[in-house]
Amino acid sequence: MMKRYQNSAGALTRVADVMIVVAAWLLAYPIRFGLLNGVAGLPFYSTAPEESKYLGLLPFMMVLWSGCFHFFGVYRFDRVIRRSTEIYTLIRAHAATLILFTALTFFVTEYRFSRGVILIYGALVLLFCWMFRVGSRKVLRELKKKGIFSTRIIAVGEGPDLEYMLSQLGRYPELGLDVVRVIGPADYPRALEWIRSEAPKSVLLSIPVTHREVLDALVLGLKDESMDVQIIPDYSSYLALGAASESFGGVPLIVLNSSPLFGYQAWLKRSMDLVLSGIGLLILSPVLLVLAILVKFTSRGPVLYRQERMGLDGATFLMLKFRSMRQDAEDATGAVWAKENDNRRTAFGTFLRSTSLDELPQLWNVFAGDMSLVGPRPERPVFVNKFRHEIPNYMLRHRVKTGITGWAQINGWRGDTSLVKRIECDIFYIRNWSLWLDVKILFWTFFRGFVNRNAY
Repeated sequence: MMKRYQNSAGALTRVADVMIVVAAWLLAYPIRFGLLNGVAGLPFYSTAPEESKYLGLLPFMMVLWSGCFHFFGVYRFDRVIRRSTEIYTLIRAHAATLILFTALTFFVTEYRFSRGVILIYGALVLLFCWMFRVGSRKVLRELKKKGIFSTRIIAVGEGPDLEYMLSQLGRYPELGLDVVRVIGPADYPRALEWIRSEAPKSVLLSIPVTHREVLDALVLGLKDESMDVQIIPDYSSYLALGAASESFGGVPLIVLNSSPLFGYQAWLKRSMDLVLSGIGLLILSPVLLVLAILVKFTSRGPVLYRQERMGLDGATFLMLKFRSMRQDAEDATGAVWAKENDNRRTAFGTFLRSTSLDELPQLWNVFAGDMSLVGPRPERPVFVNKFRHEIPNYMLRHRVKTGITGWAQINGWRGDTSLVKRIECDIFYIRNWSLWLDVKILFWTFFRGFVNRNAY
């Protein structure tokens, strides 16, 4: 359903953006050295710089902007997104590309290009790209009204997935998808007759497994018709993280609840973990040394506490913490969660736990690859084996590396708080993962993550 729109809209927008890059760069030069030469405090040039130097950058700029826009998801037309999300993605991608371009022209080339030209160019690209997107959307809507750009669809079925899809199609008419009839359960016996008589371009089937015979009859009845047949699978009740389609030897596969972190995305996250944890260990080494000395001289026992935790795909590892409790803290009680005013804590350990400074040695776990800077907090296997049978989707949190901080922690769900809410936060993080989300969580950790009323 979205594939035709993705191919046509994606190709058109890519071509338009390349043309915009060329036009904006060609305009920026005469605007700076002609229209704005010496105006509003800008330096006056009696002779404009050699134009060929600027023109020579165009092939590189076309490739750079096209590649970076693709990398940042500007051309993701396989999903419907809000207008605010679209402009945010565009601004983020353009700003990052402009910074990269400025840095490359400054450090790689000896010639110094005008900062004024670059700034004017940057403003023009953003303006023209947004104007094109707004304008093309309006044109597509008008064409759909006139029936020129319109794909007629008949929907058969029921359920929240179908209702949501129909609402989205109504909200975004520029997609050119026109639902001319919706056939519900009461009219299943006449569905095939109506479809053949109205001859739509596409048929959308969302029939639950309880009416499998209806689905079989429609698919068999439409196999010789010249129309697309698309099926919304009835597996939404099994989903928590999402689904993806694959093919193995020509056999189609639907993968449920797969991790979003694989390939270059996993490599990017690991690279960020490695660099930032290494820098953190180096910069904080004096602090770590002072804390270690204080732990040693304020209570008996080792400085570091090694505790078995469960991480990626259920593998266990030894997580490091500064010891904050008595050496024999669990001899009588066994494995229990820390609670408010826990008498097992040492005097200095109370301070460490309330400020989360006891977690700093986990930077080594991140550097070694056992953990990530950001992710669901790792739990002890004894608790995992208990919670996995009590809390829905609990084990899905192990589809990514566990982290020092996470979405649940910056939202206050840590310590002796609702496990259900914590798992909801973990699932949200995994479903919506991006490198930018990791950066935001790390930023908010400094304000919400270290000192928390539930940290004890």
